[in-house]
Amino acid sequence: MARDVRVALLVRLESLPGKEQDVVDLLRGGLELVRQEPDTVRWFALRFGPSSFGIFDAFPDDSGRRAHLAGAVAQALQEHVGTLFEQPVFEQADVIAERPPV
Repeated sequence: MARDVRVALLVRLESLPGKEQDVVDLLRGGLELVRQEPDTVRWFALRFGPSSFGIFDAFPDDSGRRAHLAGAVAQALQEHVGTLFEQPVFEQADVIAERPPV
């Protein structure tokens, strides 16, 4: 059964020139990491354009979001600042409405 979400996080990443595929690979690898986080109940790796990427994830509450921000994906992102992409932009949001997965 799908868990309702109340808060979310949008992370925007701008790839450094020539590092686009490395960012794709890093984001794909992030899926396995978030599977270890029980309160990260929605997670999407996104591509907005040739060098613009993002992550959207959602949580049942703020404690889940805080745990995610202290987790392995956030750590991996920080380790690659300046080598794969510029400093990520983290935007916190409240979820107003959702259609949970069936």
